[in-house]
Amino acid sequence: MPQIPNKKLNNGVAIPMIGTGAWAPSDEEAQSQVKNWLLTALNAGFRHIDTANSYGTEKATGQAVRESGIPREEIFVTTKLPSNHQHRVMESFNESFENLGLGYIDLYLIHFPQAVFYQEGDQNPKNPDGTVKTIDTVTFNDSWAELEKILKTKKVKAIGVSNFSIKTLKELLKTANIVPAVNQVELHPYLAQKELKQYCDEMGIVLTAYAPSGYSSVRSDPLILELAKKYGVSPTQVILAWHIARGIVIVPKSVDKERQKENINVSSLDNADVERINGLDRNERICNKADETGQVYGWTYEQLGW
Repeated sequence: MPQIPNKKLNNGVAIPMIGTGAWAPSDEEAQSQVKNWLLTALNAGFRHIDTANSYGTEKATGQAVRESGIPREEIFVTTKLPSNHQHRVMESFNESFENLGLGYIDLYLIHFPQAVFYQEGDQNPKNPDGTVKTIDTVTFNDSWAELEKILKTKKVKAIGVSNFSIKTLKELLKTANIVPAVNQVELHPYLAQKELKQYCDEMGIVLTAYAPSGYSSVRSDPLILELAKKYGVSPTQVILAWHIARGIVIVPKSVDKERQKENINVSSLDNADVERINGLDRNERICNKADETGQVYGWTYEQLGW
């Protein structure tokens, strides 16, 4: 079984540095398979699952943990508050808590800084001009105050944010009593987030990378291919090793048994090669880039601080 390093959060809770993402398409067939591939991930050695209310996979996550036979306290489970639930934080948390059915949640994140209008059956309702309908009657500062209350209930061990920038973190910290334990963002060699990493380090916030491989565009980069050959590993393993060398938590996702094993067996890189990969940074978003309206779920890059 691979030995996965842990990283200590600012409240002393340990988070495994390699986890599996639990996103799945919303169609019934894809959702019905989630429990099975999460079980293969747990069998491969993963002890950290990253889900979200908006993924629709919380129930499957809870089922996989219970059926795995692995003690609950050995598995770290993250879930997230949807953008369209920022006006109903307590209710949304309780829904996630019930969906998971695990007795407690290890980490609860605000999924995006922007608050989206709540419309039953539509996570991203649109304005007439095609942009996502956001609201300003509640802010992420308000939502964070609710997360701080939830932390006191001991139903969750740590709280944090996702998709926050230096700009939005500074705005949050004007009113926060508790510094977020984690900031989960898109991060890969083409989007190295150097300044954000430095800021989070200074503030005691652990940075977690989603879409950590950068998909096929980064995996096929000539430098990554060269290093994969040098170390005798896959391109994905080179990229994941780069993250670990930088002290970043990663949540790669695969439904394939062999790729799951690949994702969890990460080797180390020479410092010089880490620096070479750092040089690939081009501030390029691949997973969550602006849509045809120039926005990401209703906010511009300027509003997001991206």
